[in-house]
Amino acid sequence: MITSPQQRIDDYTAKGWWGNDTLHSLLGKAAQQYPERLAVADQPNRAALCDGEPLRLSFAELDHASDRLAEQLLTAGVSLNDKLIVQLPNIAELVVVYYAASKLGAVLSPVPVQYGQHELNNIRNTLGAQHLITTATFQGKTLAKAASEAGLSVLSFGADLPGGTQPLGIEQQPGDVPLLAEHRAAHGDSIDNANRILTICWTSGTTGTPKGVPRSHNMWLATTHAEIDACDFRNGDLLLNPFPLVNMAAIGGFLFPAALQACSLFLHHPLDPPLYLQQLQNEKITFTIAPPALLNQLAKSQEMWQQFDFSALRRVGSGSAPLAPWMVETFARDYGIEVINFYGSNEGICLLSTDQTSPEPEQRATMFPRLGAADIPWQGNVFEFAKTRVISLEDGSDIEQAGQAGELVIAGPTIFDGYFPATDDDDVFTEDSYFRTGDLVEICGEPAHYYRITGRCKDIINRGGVKISPTEIDRLLEAHPGLAEVAVCAYADARLGEKMCACVVPTDADQPPALDELTAYLIEQGIASFKLPERLELFDALPRNPMGKVLRFQLQEAVEQRPAP
Repeated sequence: MITSPQQRIDDYTAKGWWGNDTLHSLLGKAAQQYPERLAVADQPNRAALCDGEPLRLSFAELDHASDRLAEQLLTAGVSLNDKLIVQLPNIAELVVVYYAASKLGAVLSPVPVQYGQHELNNIRNTLGAQHLITTATFQGKTLAKAASEAGLSVLSFGADLPGGTQPLGIEQQPGDVPLLAEHRAAHGDSIDNANRILTICWTSGTTGTPKGVPRSHNMWLATTHAEIDACDFRNGDLLLNPFPLVNMAAIGGFLFPAALQACSLFLHHPLDPPLYLQQLQNEKITFTIAPPALLNQLAKSQEMWQQFDFSALRRVGSGSAPLAPWMVETFARDYGIEVINFYGSNEGICLLSTDQTSPEPEQRATMFPRLGAADIPWQGNVFEFAKTRVISLEDGSDIEQAGQAGELVIAGPTIFDGYFPATDDDDVFTEDSYFRTGDLVEICGEPAHYYRITGRCKDIINRGGVKISPTEIDRLLEAHPGLAEVAVCAYADARLGEKMCACVVPTDADQPPALDELTAYLIEQGIASFKLPERLELFDALPRNPMGKVLRFQLQEAVEQRPAP
């Protein structure tokens, strides 16, 4: 399955941005050069989460295990270009599955373990998939049983599998793989084509139903080169991944860099802060990524930090929500660790704010380099091949003026070719083939070499014709001591069209803050009166997707269903 037009392939190949490496060819090189080096390791409490004791596989063992698993998949009827749904937690088997699918030329579609029968049915129908790879149970949830009820042919790791499920196993030692050898003899050129689609991931669903995002080996590797530059990945580094291996953050940020640089990949998920910190120390991790809330907690508690030895840690990545400048400053000043700010998506957005591009904490936390702008002073892969612009929401014209919000559009070798299944939707790309990200940004900085993310275009609150970015208000309210979680959204108003509602989870459920307390707090921050929330709704928890992003459209639906105050 190849989605890229030949002209695009020829252009990017001639420029050296796309090449011939595939995920499985990188594993082959690592297994040959560093056969005994640790390739992947489970978190130590794996047995408490799902079947099996923790696995630790060398590159040679990972190579053998993926060969043997590919043989099992061929026996089950999987073949070239078949679409395989995989629903596994962050366990070593999932890494083996990625490499096995790559060796088969199958298209892997990873989904979060939180997905149930409804989501699996939708994805099966969208893909036309026949097989799903999973495990028997995870945290008490019977994944294999739920998948079989969705009408899929289920291939599963683990014990006590439901009837009709085909068992899979990890075999670390070399063995005969006659079916794989025959398969490669027949389809080797297709399998080894780096422009072939390896994965169909799914959008986060923050604005509605998730959409399929096909990505080739070359698209993933273009992203990987940008990540390696930003994170200073080195051969043999020790990487700890706490994010589910189903999207850009984990696949582009950990799986592919580990393959390209022969790094050791340590797995963690769901996030368990004490265990996560223990892994950082015990495995002498050199790079990891963590949600902003955890980094804020570590920055506030130097006593907690001093309980551990993090001397091997060079950099930490974060993103998915705004970063606090004081946290970035604390990590650099007190801990000697630079925080990298990521803003990415499965479609291929790859904005990275580092200590090189954004040395000041305020810059790093809130701004991203304006890729492709004239006279930008930085060098590296992403500055060479990525192009971005800001366009007007009204007429699509280019915006060059600082402080004026518009939609970010981006082009380059990291960007996908379009959603699956293909549609004639003109909203995906501009006429000159820039991807319309749906992200609302403004040009900023002195000089104007940066973007500031101000929200999502579809999230904008239109109060009587005046546009308000909810992200700006979220960021200010998050610092209120009485709020554990907060996000604002629009609600319908007969006179103004829309007004703003603050949706909050109070730190003390018995004494939640009142609306006038929140508006007074915002006024103290200097916010204009038209940006103040005019309604307050209390929640036990805000709706989030599996990656932790607030589902603002679900908040809006919940608010509309409640009686107006």
